[in-house]
Amino acid sequence: MTSSAETLMLDRGEGHIAYDIRGTGPLVICAPGMGDIRQTWRYLVPATVSAGYRVITFDLRGHGESDTTFTAFDDDATASDIIALTQSYGPAVIVGNSMGAAAGVIAASAHPELITGLVLVGPFVREPKVNPIMKTVLTIATAQPWAAPVWKAYRPSLYAGLKPADQQEFANAANAAMRRRGYQAAFSKTTRSSHVPAEAALPGVKAPALVVMGELDPDFPKSALEAQWISEQLDAEVLMVPDAGHYPQSQRPDVVNPAVISFLDGLPLDRTHA
Repeated sequence: MTSSAETLMLDRGEGHIAYDIRGTGPLVICAPGMGDIRQTWRYLVPATVSAGYRVITFDLRGHGESDTTFTAFDDDATASDIIALTQSYGPAVIVGNSMGAAAGVIAASAHPELITGLVLVGPFVREPKVNPIMKTVLTIATAQPWAAPVWKAYRPSLYAGLKPADQQEFANAANAAMRRRGYQAAFSKTTRSSHVPAEAALPGVKAPALVVMGELDPDFPKSALEAQWISEQLDAEVLMVPDAGHYPQSQRPDVVNPAVISFLDGLPLDRTHA
């Protein structure tokens, strides 16, 4: 993986959110998904910075370098962290993957003056329909004693299709982060998050949006239909990414990077004082 910028810490009262910032220009904030670390954006960030944007990437509560001392780890909590970053650095386009996309939707609905656009990657913006028996199995599988090894075993399946060249290095870093004291428990709490608040927030979103979905995303029975449904709710553009699963940002940067930058370039952003 490419080396990261200096890690900064955002004080959120109960704990700190780790983030870094690169570049100059209109602000883009990249939010990872559950069980992930902010280096998931390692291919998108340099391309976006080179295109003339300032980019913040951050770790979710209880993930990566962020603290585990919080009482809430859900979509609403992550949305509040996004809002806190915009209050510190100014209005931003939110690029969110999975749970990070849900948080972006909530933030955009609650504070339209601070969110200038949304890029929703493999987005969970509504509660998936899960068989009650399967839901019980998932709850047990993500309980604290074995959440980390279960996630380590499950993560590779989310990369259906092409694999990033540095995938093993990235996976090692993500696994090591979760093995630290307190982080498995925080991850287990994160898995209990509901996406109902994100679905409720969809009608309030006014920001332009782009939906990016891997054609092979195993988290959705029919990823194209899910992307279409989200598009209809937000009047959003859709990019279906071939040979990619839940992480098209690292699996197919050759497809995702140009599309995201084109979307950003088309937004009416203030480029004079950024």
